[in-house]
Amino acid sequence: MYKPLSAYIGLRYLRAKRQNHFISFISLTSMLGIALGVTTLITVISVMNGFEKELRARILGAISHATIQPLDRPLDEWREVIEQVNARGDVIASAPYIEVGAWLQSNGSSAALVRGVDPDYESSVSDVATSMVSGDLTELRSGEYGIVLGIGLAMRLRVGLGEKVTVIAPRLKASPLGASPLMRRFTVVGMFEFGEHENDTGLAMINIGDAARLLRMPEDSIGGIRLKLEDLDSAWRVAREISSEMDGAYRVRDWTQERGNLFQAVRTEKTVMWVILSLIIAVAAFNIISMLVMVVTDKQSDIAILKTMGAHSGTILRVFVVQGSLIGVIGTALGVVGGILLAQNIATVVPFLERLFGFALFPADIYYITELPSDLRRSDVFAFAMMSLVMSLISTLYPAWRASRTDPAEALRYE
Repeated sequence: MYKPLSAYIGLRYLRAKRQNHFISFISLTSMLGIALGVTTLITVISVMNGFEKELRARILGAISHATIQPLDRPLDEWREVIEQVNARGDVIASAPYIEVGAWLQSNGSSAALVRGVDPDYESSVSDVATSMVSGDLTELRSGEYGIVLGIGLAMRLRVGLGEKVTVIAPRLKASPLGASPLMRRFTVVGMFEFGEHENDTGLAMINIGDAARLLRMPEDSIGGIRLKLEDLDSAWRVAREISSEMDGAYRVRDWTQERGNLFQAVRTEKTVMWVILSLIIAVAAFNIISMLVMVVTDKQSDIAILKTMGAHSGTILRVFVVQGSLIGVIGTALGVVGGILLAQNIATVVPFLERLFGFALFPADIYYITELPSDLRRSDVFAFAMMSLVMSLISTLYPAWRASRTDPAEALRYE
């Protein structure tokens, strides 16, 4: 024999046609269970990664990576500040803004966040220009009092292009009749759709000059700076560094403070799903224990003969470790291949199943995301494969140890 004795016998036991077909059935079930578990785990986590990636893209298409806002005064000479900020290597772009919560009224009414933007700068920090479903962001010209609405907000107000919307800001102005809120009529010049409920139903944009006039701010002053950065995870640090280099006191916020709870909820769901689906692999691993215990009982005489011929307990232990581990390796390999193929083709498989069974998994009138996105990550595949292999290996230890403790005299007493 050119193979190690333990590997040779373990492979032979795995390939042998046994009289006890139940043992073979459990071996096959264990192998398929591991394959199914790994396939399911890779596919589900890839889909959840896809949802997280799609959600992040849609949300960050409207909100900025970070904002810097003066605490006690409007920001003057902001063009020079933006030039200095854009010169940093970790900043992709920056844009001025003025933001205020307001009440919008037309054929309907709704509260909304009104953001004053400069169209020349805004396109570099957000995706609003590419998310327009009607009109154009460049229609927001200073002095013309145009407004761009989210598609859901436009539906709430029951307005279309060219119609008027009254913006009522939560600030008061003095008049001969007493204090009254600041308000202005704007003309709808466009509508956008990010595919994310909060932005589509609660965001409106006007020209930054019109916003300053509405809020009675000094001419050519802004409320703050929005940043688009190279690294999302360092948004808070970069914004703090920029604000520390500027004169005065500033309020710094990043995207995790804006929508961090939502992304944290997605990550928690991924963790819970990972734990639940791992139980499929654990059940299959327990089947390996059951199968090997029956094999050890069935092979008592073979083990005794090997020991009488001089085989050590370690050799006997490795025989059954090899046999059980091979089931785990084959099952894991099949699961990895199946999971990769399914995750990469989920956008094709789901529509096929919808046509076959006549149902829509994500109806367009209910969900913003109507397709299953998938983001297959090499690190996830490696982690799930290693977890499956480790579970399979651990499952072999007790039956293999039990086999190595076999007493030849007791095993051969009745032979």
